[in-house]
Amino acid sequence: MFKSTAIIKDQIMPTKEDVLQHVIETGSLPTLSTVASTLINITGKEETTIYDISKLIAQDVSLSSKILKVVNSSFYNFPNEVGTIQQAVTILGTNAVRSLVLSFSFLNMERPQHGAGFNYGRFWEESLAAAVASKLIMAKVSDQDPEEAFTVSLLQNLGKLILACAYRETYDQLLEEAAGSEKRLLELEDERIGANHAYIGGEAAKHWNFPDSLSIPIIHHHNPDGYRGDDADLKTEIRVVHLAALLANIMYSGNPIDYHGSFRERAQKMFKLEAASIDEILEQANKDVAKAANYFGLNIEGTASIPEILQQANIELSLLNMSYEQINRELVQSKMQLEKLTSELEEKNSYLEEIANLDGLTQIYNHRYFQESLDKEISRSIRQENELGLILADIDNFKKFNDFYGHQAGDYVLKEVASLCGGVIREYDLIARYGGEEFVFILPETNQADALIVAEKIRSAIEQHPFNYEGEDYRVTSSFGVAIFPGAGKPMKKTELIERADKALYTAKKKGRNRVEVYAEKSGWFGKPK
Repeated sequence: MFKSTAIIKDQIMPTKEDVLQHVIETGSLPTLSTVASTLINITGKEETTIYDISKLIAQDVSLSSKILKVVNSSFYNFPNEVGTIQQAVTILGTNAVRSLVLSFSFLNMERPQHGAGFNYGRFWEESLAAAVASKLIMAKVSDQDPEEAFTVSLLQNLGKLILACAYRETYDQLLEEAAGSEKRLLELEDERIGANHAYIGGEAAKHWNFPDSLSIPIIHHHNPDGYRGDDADLKTEIRVVHLAALLANIMYSGNPIDYHGSFRERAQKMFKLEAASIDEILEQANKDVAKAANYFGLNIEGTASIPEILQQANIELSLLNMSYEQINRELVQSKMQLEKLTSELEEKNSYLEEIANLDGLTQIYNHRYFQESLDKEISRSIRQENELGLILADIDNFKKFNDFYGHQAGDYVLKEVASLCGGVIREYDLIARYGGEEFVFILPETNQADALIVAEKIRSAIEQHPFNYEGEDYRVTSSFGVAIFPGAGKPMKKTELIERADKALYTAKKKGRNRVEVYAEKSGWFGKPK
């Protein structure tokens, strides 16, 4: 997977591009597995279905078994056992499955020939710690899908491994001189090699055709302020990955005092995280890392908790830098706030429970709430022997729309479509964001004919709606797939119902988009004329 390389000469300092070319020519870039490489390629295509992804992963029996092991562990904590890769893809979504495939691809790759000073096992242990930390942090600061941040954090320091393989003796010296300081290591890499590991890691991600949501945060994870783009979600992801790196350094750098202070300061500055939330992250990190290591096949010895690490370093007073009088003043202030916080607790809990079920952008229900609601409606449909309609909708050519008009215009369209659809369906129907530009509708007590009428009403409303953003008019259309849960007769699993709607949607897109298709059990699926 890696080839032996020569150390660069000191006479002429190469450019970043020279270093990258040297890395590529000497074979120091890891090679992605066939499944991982193909998965990255097809997940960027609009026409890719759940079935396509499931079929690809199922070709690798070992990988499939590893994914099912993690899916059925406390890492995801699903109430029911997931028995097939297709179920896993349906329930987790594309990002989570891609994250697992990439994780196993890198964590189980062949050990490369690197310098003697580079600790390969510790490298992946620290990388996994950062990945786990990113999920903990994202849960505290945003309702974004944490899987992108997990993948980026796992691979954020891959540039170190690449440089350690390309410039073995030189990189051993840099690691020794840096003595656990990430800032100093970056400086030394630029001074002695000509490019730092953040740049090399980001360019490697581009080389593998990773999307910008993965490659850009790798480049900026040490310097989040260096990102000048206007994508708010990407900005949040970069900051989360940055904080996750700091947390991993508290555990593994040997300099916990410096990184702990930076972590607390930046978590508060970037996301206004309160001290209690920061403490919860620090206390939980080592437990989650140990669990994740077991699931992903890494042999990690028991790691002390971060509070224990800090206590062992005897840093409480030096970190807080408080006199006895200052501590007393803070205790008095905390006591004064306690009654106010207690009175607000019930109201805040109610609010948090509500927003936990909503998609942050469109303010309709999210994927998790849809899955829970569909379980309930299927159970009710079986008890009452009523049919149940399911509609999957996809905004046509949305990726091209985003690329041409920008993500802000795309976000406007998503919010407008969600609002428009909510006004078409019945009060007791449910609309949720399934993922990306896909929406899903649950129609209780609805047969095939009525479900087709609803889908057609929604399609027509979107087609005729004037979409106007910042003075520009846009035409938006959508494709629809309809499936029916029978209620009585032969039982059907939830995943099968979703798969049928997905197949019908795929047919609608294949037949030209802006149309409604319905799945029929006897013939597979067929179209319903508009």
